[in-house]
Amino acid sequence: MAKKTEIEKSNLRFNIITTIVYIIGVILLVQLFNLQIVHGEEYRETSNTRLSRDSGIEAARGKIYDRTGTILADTKMGFNVELFKTKISEDELNSSLLTLCEILEQNKDTYLDKLPISVEPYKYLIEGEELSNWKETYSINQAATPEEAFLIMKKKYNVKQEDNLKARKIVTLRYSIDLTGYTATKPITLATEISRTSAIQIEEQNRKLGGIAIDVESKRVYPQNNLASHIIGYIGKINAEEYKEKSDSYDRDDYIGRTGIENLFEEYLKGTDGTKEIEMAVDGTITGEYTAKEAVGGANIVLTIDANLQYITEKALENNIKKIRSGGFTQKYNAQGGAAVVLNVKTGEVLAMASYPDYNPSDFLNGISQAQLNSYNKNKALYNRAIQGTYAPRINI
Repeated sequence: MAKKTEIEKSNLRFNIITTIVYIIGVILLVQLFNLQIVHGEEYRETSNTRLSRDSGIEAARGKIYDRTGTILADTKMGFNVELFKTKISEDELNSSLLTLCEILEQNKDTYLDKLPISVEPYKYLIEGEELSNWKETYSINQAATPEEAFLIMKKKYNVKQEDNLKARKIVTLRYSIDLTGYTATKPITLATEISRTSAIQIEEQNRKLGGIAIDVESKRVYPQNNLASHIIGYIGKINAEEYKEKSDSYDRDDYIGRTGIENLFEEYLKGTDGTKEIEMAVDGTITGEYTAKEAVGGANIVLTIDANLQYITEKALENNIKKIRSGGFTQKYNAQGGAAVVLNVKTGEVLAMASYPDYNPSDFLNGISQAQLNSYNKNKALYNRAIQGTYAPRINI
């Protein structure tokens, strides 16, 4: 009798489980029917008109302070304009680019302009072999005048704007896009460090600017200019070899510490980048944006030097070297540089460390010009004489 009761209980449990499975199956089938048949067309339409793009959120680089809290290296937020590839027509793209140019120009912001032709007056901006190669690349007759070449480029990009000053704005951005390339997931940067006013106006006119988005970027600044430049060091764009070794934590356009504290504490200053998702309709209109991964800012570094004492030391060093050169100490010497270090004798802390001549770390942020680099190399301004030089001891008796 007891055995029969156990079998009945077992059958009951089996029937209950089977019933639950059937109910769940029916619910899933109904939901599937609802998704594919009832609302299928609606969801397909939504899917076809909504595209998602990944965009990086750059981590703010850590700050560098002196012992009193004076900022020697800071980070400020800047705005860049990016263009994603969308399914809009050429006419719509051209219209968006013209609107963008007009917004930027009215706020005195600049944008990519690599087109080697100016209009009103028509003029080639390159010459010789460079011009010849450019004409060959774009199948332009070598004898073509600047006006004829411009009209060819205008036709190439299907620019229908009759005002050639406005037409050139469109052509130069289309030309820049061709040179650099862009995709639905990898945008091209059309303008950097634009004003907040321009960024707000671009956001407000989003519906007229298909595929155009604002990217917020952190930028290194050195508010004290040349002060303590050899101590702080500078940063520069990561090169191909470095990127190959550090591709797990750096992007191709990232900056990396080159010298000084910027280099020595790079792993702490850098921080960790985040990511955000940008949703766009097929016409390029941004329909939504959310953060997928928060960026983590880099650590701040506090140095033992005193900015005021550093300034006094640098000025005293510079003045004395110039005085030596001019014969201010009775005899002229061809003094080209020097170093001075101030220590706390009780703790060994470096309170000031000067090397003359010095340099401005800001010169390296956007790519230093060859002329400026040659000038620095000529007088060895990048050479930190305080720690890199070797000098024979001298005793005056």
